[in-house]
This record gives sequence, structure tokens and C-alpha cells, in this order.
Amino acid sequence: MNVAAKKILIADDDSSIRLVLSQAFSRLGYQVRATGNASTLLKWVSEGEGDLVVTDVVMPDENVFDVLPRIRKERPKLPVIVMSAQNTLHTAVNAAEIGAFDYIPKPFDLDDITATARRALARPADSEAAKAQARAMRDERLPLIGRSGPMQDVYRTIARLVGADLTVLILGESGSGKELVARALHDMGRRKDGKFVVINLAAVPRERVEAELFGRDENDYGKLLEADGGTLFLDEIGDMPLDAQTRLLRVIDGTEPALNPKTGRRPNVRIIAATNRDLRAHIQQGLFREDLFFRLNVAPIRMPPLRDRVEDIPDLARAFLLRAAREGLPAKTIDQSALERLKLHSWPGNVRELENLIRRICALYAEECINARIVERELAEQAPPTPGQEGPPTLAQLVERHLSGYFATQPDGIPPAGLYDRVLEEVERPLIQLTLAATRGNQVRAAEILGVNRNTLRKKIQDLGVEMTRGKR
Repeated sequence: MNVAAKKILIADDDSSIRLVLSQAFSRLGYQVRATGNASTLLKWVSEGEGDLVVTDVVMPDENVFDVLPRIRKERPKLPVIVMSAQNTLHTAVNAAEIGAFDYIPKPFDLDDITATARRALARPADSEAAKAQARAMRDERLPLIGRSGPMQDVYRTIARLVGADLTVLILGESGSGKELVARALHDMGRRKDGKFVVINLAAVPRERVEAELFGRDENDYGKLLEADGGTLFLDEIGDMPLDAQTRLLRVIDGTEPALNPKTGRRPNVRIIAATNRDLRAHIQQGLFREDLFFRLNVAPIRMPPLRDRVEDIPDLARAFLLRAAREGLPAKTIDQSALERLKLHSWPGNVRELENLIRRICALYAEECINARIVERELAEQAPPTPGQEGPPTLAQLVERHLSGYFATQPDGIPPAGLYDRVLEEVERPLIQLTLAATRGNQVRAAEILGVNRNTLRKKIQDLGVEMTRGKR
């Protein structure tokens, strides 16, 4: 790439930021033009100037979220990097949805923003792969990733709750991202300048839960007082012992004076709880207080399992690859066959399982591009045994593994028509042949074992071309 021939347009109402960015890009050999308003930026773009735009969101004359669609319409291939001091999920998602190449929160790292500019200027012209890569670079910075219907429901709920200070109960399976939702609620809410304090109740020995939450003595305040002015996230609250539940309820109700020794007043804490358990069933079993449940369940959020939003898997996988590369693992790409194979997996460990799989592949495989064969091998090796099962895998597990690999090798993951009959035929032939071998060719006995009519069995033998060799018992 001829750097000197590339021009970067900078728009920011802060003259010091314009100066810093102009000097940094000029030192790298780029041509630079800077302005403090959106109208001048639009004029330059419409005149065909610039190969890249770096702009703040809030400008004196216009918001860039209103300007960017016009830039995209005028010059759809011109990459735009959006900067903002409003570092919220809403800002990042907005930037992604209106077509920004990347979103950079302020204050920014100069090396980070120049590296992002180099990627934007080096990307292939408007190819699908480049679009997916640009989307992954945006997503990797977001606390929550996904554009599926279920995730849009989560985003809408978060947007409704960030302005309030309500108690929230997040429901969802392990690994689905419940803590990420809690962090988004804190970071986007009115308590963002306070602490976000986490206690995983499933990881704390039951006899120590009360001490961890409420402190041991005047020198050990506990998590509740640590979160004063911020948010206390009670992860896996379904594992909280009943005595600790009772004390927590008294604190929420204000009937227990849990004073902060530093301020002399009750702690001002927003409580967000999460669980992968059915709390209503726990209530019926006497394991969870119903009155505490109703105090926590003021604003519930249901986090969907990954199997219910498989359309998000490509975006998640690409973002995790970038995240792994940022952390020092080898940089890799992923092809369509691998993405289709990932969609077929049931993901019992949800998003956490997918991220761990991506990290493992980055660490263990030399190939620069991840394909379906690599994914299939890793999923097969990491498949846990069925709970309570010892010994070899079941027939259903073997069939699922075989079919998953077959689907992954097909163009776009779609096999030719007639799959149902082909699969049944492949299963029926060895089933009938082995049963006949076990009965030494006795068709009456074989039909009885198989649970089919003798005439049906005779027709199957003929249609499937089953060999009538005698077997041994």
C-alpha cells in the first residue's frame, strides 16, 4: 500500500485531539485534513476527498450518527472510524448498525487507533469477507455480540433498564453471558462511576457465604459494603443458603441496619442477581425464599442459550479469533465450512464453550485458516460422556457425530435432497444383516427380534440387497 497516496479526514470539535491525530498520521506518512464540524467533513467527502474518515460522534453542528448514513450513501466503500467519549453499549451498537468500520472509545490509545486505520485502509474493496472482518473488529469490543432476534430482545430490555435503578434477575444457562448483561447494565447506567462487585455464590463454600457478603467484623466489610455506590452482582443466587437469603432479604427491606462504617449510613447498592436454576421449583422444594424471589424478580432478563441463536455463531467466532490474537495467540481466520459445522453443534456450554474452542484451536493448530475438519476433530475429542454413562459412546452419539461431519463437508452445509431415505437405508442394511447373522439366517426369528412383519423383512432383504450368509452365534 502506498501510504503517501492515502488521505485521512479527521473530524473532532476538540482541537487538541485533531492536533494529536494529525501529527500521528502525518508521522506515518499519510496525508491528513482535519475539521471541527460535520458540514465541512460532508463537503470533503462529497468532493471525493479522503480514503478514510476518523470522526467523533458529537459535533457542534450535527451528530455523526445522522451524518454517517449520508456518507455511506454518497461513498459506500469509504471506511469510517467512529470515536466517542460516551462509552456505552448503545453507542457501540449504533456505530456498528449504521456501517462504521470500527468504534474507538475515548480516551483512546494512539497505537490502537493508528493500527485500526491501517486495517481499514488495507481491507479488500467491499468484499463479503472484508465486511465480516470489519464487523468482527467492531463486535470484539462490545460486551455482548449478536444480531439475532433473541439478542435484539435482550438489547431492548437492557435499554429500558439502564436509566432505572431497579433490581434485576438474569435467567439463563451456564456460559450464556449473564455476567456480561450485568456488566452492561452497570456500565451504561447511572452507577457506572461506582464499583461493580461480583460474588459467585456457587464458588463460595456455603458456611462462608454470609461472611463474604456481609463481612466478618468491623475490619472486613464484605461485598455488600464494598459495592456501596455501585452494583452488587450475585451470580448463581440459586446456590445461596437459606440463612444468607434471610439476611439478604432483611438488608433489601431495610430491616437490618448494615451501616457503612466510613459513611455511617446504609449502603446504597443496586442488586443484580443471576441464576441457571429454576427458582420457582426451588421455592416449592423449600430451597429458596419466595419473598426474596419476588424482591429480586422486579425486572427479569432471559439470556438465550447459544443453540437458540445459531445465526450469531459466525460473528461470535470471528470476534473471538480477534480477541485471541489481541491476547497473543496466533492470528487465524475461519472458513464457511467451519462456521456451518459450528452451527450444527448443540453447545451445552453456550458462548463460553465456543470461545474456549476458538482459543484451543488457535493455540493447538498450525493452520492459518480454520476449516470444518479442524472443528470436527476438536468437537469429537472434547465431547463429554453422557451423564451417568461409562464406556463407549451410544449409537445416537455416533450417528450424530457422523452426520455432523457429513453436513460440514457439504456446500453451504446443505446435503443433496433425499437424505432421510439414504440415512435410513445405511442403518437398515447392517441392522438386518447382523440380525440375520445372529439368527443363522432364520427370517422368522429375525423378523420377531426386529419387531417387523416377515413379509416386510423379506421385501427389505430384497430391496436393500442384504447378503444371506449364515453367521455364528
